[in-house]
Parts: sequence; structure tokens; C-alpha cells
Amino acid sequence: MFQKGLKDVVAVHTKIASVEGDIGELRYRGTKIGELITEHSYEEIAYFLWTGKFPEQNETFTLQEGRELPEHVKIIIDALPSETPLMDAMRTAISGYSHHHFTNQPIEQQARHLTAALPVIIARHYRNANGLPIVEPDPSLTHTANYLWMLTGTKPADVHVEALETYLKLTMEHGMNASTFAARVTISTESDLTAAVTSALGAMKGPLHGGAPSAVIELLEEIGTQENITHVIRKKLQNGERIMGFGHRIYKTEDPRSILLRDKCDMLAGQDGWLDLATTAEKEIIALLETYKPGRKLYTNVEYYAAAIMRAIDMPPELFTPTFSAARMVGWTAHAIEQLSDNTIFRPQSVYIGKKS
Repeated sequence: MFQKGLKDVVAVHTKIASVEGDIGELRYRGTKIGELITEHSYEEIAYFLWTGKFPEQNETFTLQEGRELPEHVKIIIDALPSETPLMDAMRTAISGYSHHHFTNQPIEQQARHLTAALPVIIARHYRNANGLPIVEPDPSLTHTANYLWMLTGTKPADVHVEALETYLKLTMEHGMNASTFAARVTISTESDLTAAVTSALGAMKGPLHGGAPSAVIELLEEIGTQENITHVIRKKLQNGERIMGFGHRIYKTEDPRSILLRDKCDMLAGQDGWLDLATTAEKEIIALLETYKPGRKLYTNVEYYAAAIMRAIDMPPELFTPTFSAARMVGWTAHAIEQLSDNTIFRPQSVYIGKKS
């Protein structure tokens, strides 16, 4: 059977995550994502995705290992031209982790190492490219807080850490998307984890997959204040313009990730003006969409609140897809581990449709 782009073709049986678009449900290893993000840290959920269990109660699991980049990887990053796009810099730096670097390390340990390293790589190239001094990792900070610290050189506000961590937890895994599939195809050849992650980064770079929520930020900035919401949105709808941040290819009802991000923003109400604007605007936009496009079921997607969070913490647009990638590193490596546990090389068929002599 031919299916262009392998759409809806089942290629993998997995225990890592399930995405039920028709009912708007996302589960990590059988547990609803809402239960996980309220009770566990990013580090604990990463451990859960890799191993199928949580750290013991008396065990504090951190992602410290890997924050100190090998000297040769630092040299690679520092040698890159400042105009090198971040996604290219990340792919190049990760490639520096040769198989030799991980000799005799279990693959789960390699996954932890690469997950801890990627935010450091992002921050180092970002600051180099902007002529800023390197900020070294702070071992007293969590994975999320340390990422913001290395990017800015200032200790992040708790409200921003909490909002960003919620986003990172909700995007660390999402089934058989293009980058995860790329990772599984590469590891299925019995290549190494570094190669699998490099493949995934290459796929994430494409705008059809890792496209940043920049357009949503532009929408929120155009609105500016809560008083302008109805006027701006009504004008766009009357002009036939698309309202960015609404509608999703997979979810036919509300995206569970957007619901949870909205709940987090509601909990942080009054602590950040951009988060307040986003939550208020969403309600009015949904009402207007129902009026102008009845029956279309255009629900809020995860990019809408991701944009609000990124704007609230003043994260530049060039960091959006890299940050998404830093979160998804856990999913990529979890799938690579699972693929090797019962491996068959991917080898689909093709049908020749060209000329014959």
C-alpha cells in the first residue's frame, strides 16, 4: 500500500507515549500528562521516560552530568562563525560527541549526558554570537533554571522558571513525529545515540516541524493591551486572515498541552503582564472564531501559550526552536533506547514511476 509521507502508517509499537488526537489526550507511559507535570519535575519525568519508573523516594535525580562540555566540544562551538544558525551549531556540537567519548557508558547514561549538554551548547553559541561572555552552569540550579541563567547571566524569576518548565515538560515527547522517526531510523542501523540525535536535530530544523511560534508573538504584540483584543481579532477575521495559535493537525479537540499551559498561566495570574494578556485574549479569540467560523473547531494549540511564555521571559525568536529541541531531547533518546531493545532496521519500499527505455 502506498501512502505519501507514510501518513497514518503504523511503523512502531511503543510504550513511551500515546497521542489521542480525537479525544485530546496525551500520555507518557500510560499516565496522563496533567498528572505528571503537577507532581514531578522535568528531571523526574525524563527519568520516567527513559526507564519506565521514577527515582526512588530517597534518591535525588539531577541532570548535572553533561553540563561540563568536553574541551573539544567547546572549541568546536567557539570556532563557529557568529552568523551560524543555532540549530546548525547544535547539530555540529552534538556531532562532536563521538562514539569514543561514550565508550562503555550505558545508553541511558549517554541520554542523560546529552540532555544535560544541549542547553549548555545552546547558551554558549547564543552568547558567542551576540558578543557576550560565557556564563558557566550553576550546579545549585535545576535544569530549567540553569538554562535561563546561562542564557541571560542573571538568576531567573521563579514565575518564569515555573512557566518555562511547564512548557518543557509538555513538549519533551509527542509520539512518532518527524524528528523522533528520524532518530529511530538512524539508531535502527545500530549506529550510535549521537548519530540518532544529530538526525533528529536535522529534522527539527525544518520549518514544517520545528517552526517557532513567532507569528503568535507578533499577534500578541499587535494586540498590545486587553482593550485592543476584540478590535484587532475582529479586523483580522473580517479580512480573512488566519489567527495564529489556533488549530492543530493532530488534535481535533483542545490540545491537552495548551490546556495545561493555560492553567499554569492562570495560576501565575498577576505576576506577568504578557501571561495575563494571553489568557484573556484566548477567551475572546475563541468566542470570535465561533462567531466567524462556526463549526470549524479551531482550538488553541500549544504554540499559542508557548509564545506567551517565550515573550514573558524575553526569549529571542532564534531561541524558540532550539529550546523546543532541548525539551524533545528526552523523547528522542527514549525512543532510541526503545528501538534498540527490539530492533529491526527500517527498510520501506519505493515504487519506480519514471521512464523506462
